[in-house]
Amino acid sequence: MTTALLVIAHGSRNAEANGDLHHAVAQLRERGEYAVVEPAFLELAEPAIEDAGARCVATGVRRVILLPYFLSAGVHVREDLRAHRQRLAERFPDVSFVVAEPISRHPALIDIVAGRAREAERKMDT
Repeated sequence: MTTALLVIAHGSRNAEANGDLHHAVAQLRERGEYAVVEPAFLELAEPAIEDAGARCVATGVRRVILLPYFLSAGVHVREDLRAHRQRLAERFPDVSFVVAEPISRHPALIDIVAGRAREAERKMDT
């Protein structure tokens, strides 16, 4: 079974902010772990979640992981993304859709945060 990864960010009117998601998607594509890796935005930017989900399905995948590129599991993750998942599942009944956990409390995140703090501290020392 082939699986698509639909990486979902909130979306911004600021193109540079949206570029962070496109960069992450490009990096994930390079890894080659998923047949398809697509970006999507909850609001304020394109592509919309359901449009990007349909693009995934059009490639012939049978499973789609909706991966929230969010730091916490607030309303957008727990309610909005689940609603999008339900609509996609109804529209494409032969494809499995699942919402992954957000970045949230993943142990690697603490290392990243600590690294950013050290970078800032080094700037203060110069």
